[in-house]
Amino acid sequence: MASVHISGIEKHFGGTQVIRGVDIDIADGEFCVLVGPSGCGKSTLLRMIAGLEDADEGEISIGTRVVNEVPPKDRDIAMVFQNYALYPHMSVRENMSFALSLARQPKREIEQRVDRAAGILGLGPYLERFPRQLSGGQRQRVAMGRAIVRNPQVFLFDEPLSNLDAKLRVQMRIEIRELHRRLKATSVYVTHDQTEAMTMGDKIVVLRGGVVEQAGAPLELYDRPVNTFVATFIGSPAMNLLPGTVHGDRVQFEGGSLPLPPGQRVQEGQKVLYGLRPEHCALGDTGLPVEVVMVEPTGADTQLYCRCAGHDVTVTVRDRSDCAPGHRIVLAPDPARAHLFDADCGRRLEA
Repeated sequence: MASVHISGIEKHFGGTQVIRGVDIDIADGEFCVLVGPSGCGKSTLLRMIAGLEDADEGEISIGTRVVNEVPPKDRDIAMVFQNYALYPHMSVRENMSFALSLARQPKREIEQRVDRAAGILGLGPYLERFPRQLSGGQRQRVAMGRAIVRNPQVFLFDEPLSNLDAKLRVQMRIEIRELHRRLKATSVYVTHDQTEAMTMGDKIVVLRGGVVEQAGAPLELYDRPVNTFVATFIGSPAMNLLPGTVHGDRVQFEGGSLPLPPGQRVQEGQKVLYGLRPEHCALGDTGLPVEVVMVEPTGADTQLYCRCAGHDVTVTVRDRSDCAPGHRIVLAPDPARAHLFDADCGRRLEA
């Protein structure tokens, strides 16, 4: 396997710049997830690593080799697509062995590689079937098997689970992580689903408008987002952001106030955004009064959608709740778990 280094990459489509000076280092054997909203440039960046798009500026290295001018077939990568990209007239075995046959690998070697990949992915009983005879999850396994048999330096995944139902997506997430653990393969995975990013990645790179907003371990981004975009994009339900003004050791909102996070350095009268994760919004007797707008029981949890002086606030109650629309409740969050952001630029205010 090999590391991947992306340095100063820029990309234009006509007069539109979609990648703006991106720098990313992916260690050997690391599972890196590129995540962001539609149009942020994550798939374009993946295609540039694969060689399917040319970079206008900057360098892409796989291992010690700069690959900007290297054709896709010579980059020693394997890509798994969203739509499986299987040949419908070929059996599972033929689909998985096709690239090796083109490379004129020995027949015995091809058989061994296909059988090994099929064993890893549980595809042994389906090797003689055609794609139309398989479920969506089985087709995605075939697509992954076709990548595994090539034994590449880097695996690239372009939203591979988007076409699967919710239950199957969870199952396939587990299978892909287990596959990564067994193969110890350097992997770059693109998704717009932040839950996939949180549960799968060793490293998450959050993109917006072709720029890296933050990169780091999943819990690092969750616990210390650098700005309001990352704070609201990572985590589900999203972080609550309430505009307020610093007065003494509290932040004053319309209709109430909450304590500053411990050790927070701010100025008197400073305009801030007070960030609270829904699961950190405990109910109490004193604190911030809100009105319940809607209640969503999900089984183990209950989501309370509330309103505070015209601002939406989501609360996750780790139990059943007898709240109903129209009820007034009081939020008493732990200030140690609160986040503070500059109201003008959205950057995190450090303690």
